[in-house]
Amino acid sequence: MVLCIIRMWISQVNFQMFTKIQDLLQKVTRVPQEEPLDREQALRTATVALLMEVARADHRVEDEERQAIQRIIERYYSVSAERAREIAVAAERHANDMTSLHPVTRLITSECSLEERIAIVRLLWEVTFSDGHVDKHEEHLVRKVADLLYVPHNQFIRTRLQESGG
Repeated sequence: MVLCIIRMWISQVNFQMFTKIQDLLQKVTRVPQEEPLDREQALRTATVALLMEVARADHRVEDEERQAIQRIIERYYSVSAERAREIAVAAERHANDMTSLHPVTRLITSECSLEERIAIVRLLWEVTFSDGHVDKHEEHLVRKVADLLYVPHNQFIRTRLQESGG
């Protein structure tokens, strides 16, 4: 009888200890939740991050490409030059932290219509052509993003021709 009581007591102590350890681990490993971006801000950051990625696809970002991105932000989002710079800086930080295009393109694909996605590909071409030279890495990246955005190939070609002046 005494042995049975001791076993129950040990089980209860072990369970309490396990519960305390579990609570402690949950507190230590809890990740603070970031404020979710609103839809428009998330899409803007994703789009401009893609523009930054295309600009640096050839391993250098020319002044013309930075200026093109600045103009695109001002025009496309109807913001002041100062606000466009802030957006560009935030998007560049986001692009620096990106390890894959998939989360960004998945967001755009799920939230944007085909016409909006085609417009984004057109903006990518605008940045690509802005320095007067289309590098093979830039073209490859625009093609890859267009595929990830489910933009039909004929639209990919059409936007390229429109932006190249052809």
